[in-house]
Amino acid sequence: MSNALTKTEFNFPGQVSLYKGKVRDVYNINNDFLVMVVSDRISAFDVVLPKGIPYKGQVLNQIAAKFLDATADIVPNWKIASPDPNVTVGHMCEPYKVEMVIRGYLTGHAAREYKLGKRMICGVPMPEGMVENQKFPEPIITPTTKASEGHDEDISREEIIAQGIVDKAEYEMLEDYTRKLFNRGTEMAAAMGLILVDTKYEFGKKDGKIYLIDEIHTPDSSRYFYAEGYAERLAKGEQQKQLSKEFVRQWLIENGFQGKEGQTVPFMSDEFVVSVSDRYIELYENITGDKFQKSDASKIEARIEIAVNEFLKGKI
Repeated sequence: MSNALTKTEFNFPGQVSLYKGKVRDVYNINNDFLVMVVSDRISAFDVVLPKGIPYKGQVLNQIAAKFLDATADIVPNWKIASPDPNVTVGHMCEPYKVEMVIRGYLTGHAAREYKLGKRMICGVPMPEGMVENQKFPEPIITPTTKASEGHDEDISREEIIAQGIVDKAEYEMLEDYTRKLFNRGTEMAAAMGLILVDTKYEFGKKDGKIYLIDEIHTPDSSRYFYAEGYAERLAKGEQQKQLSKEFVRQWLIENGFQGKEGQTVPFMSDEFVVSVSDRYIELYENITGDKFQKSDASKIEARIEIAVNEFLKGKI
């Protein structure tokens, strides 16, 4: 088993604070830059699982970097540089307190709600007579509140505006960016024989300007189907062949865990951990078209520290 990066405790020059998310450790440098270290932690149902997944952080960071670069003409984004395979350095923005989820297909959370008989999600109607994994007539935006801890909650655009979470004009800009980003991601996925099923985007502001922040189009934030065989599997009512974290969620569900009170995370064998790592690498290679180059993970913390310190020289 390769070394997995599950925690970091760096002290970079100019460091003001450290925020530890489910997967990312974000270092505030002089209230100006953010150093985002993407760990190998994996979460599902808003719970961080007990074992890290080797190379997962590198996969997520490098896919996000590729898509940030490929969408910079649509909306400015926070990325300045990626000095290490697991690290992105970028602008510090004030995040909006909503996540912009966009769904092209009836899958995941939306499908689970649909099976319960619900035909409205986040104030958006879903057509009658749909089956799981069927394409919506048009992609739907189903925002969630951005929880500092615990579960994110579904919310409608009307509630977001009425509660003053985001003002109407800015929210409409976020929706517009979301649709354009999803269209670009869909085109790029199609070129690689994949379907971008659904995804989420996060935005922030700096100096009065809206930026796309965090990750985009990674297997943690998105769901992909293989295009080949999609229609046949849908017609037969079979599960789609997909590249996303959903297979981890399904494994947890099958083993009696959905993040509910009193439930225990099932044992993660080394074989299971390796299989998850392989799936992440598979997605990287399929979505980017590039061969994945495993970084030297023998002294991963030291490698990251040296790279970030070198980058910050002369910038603070």
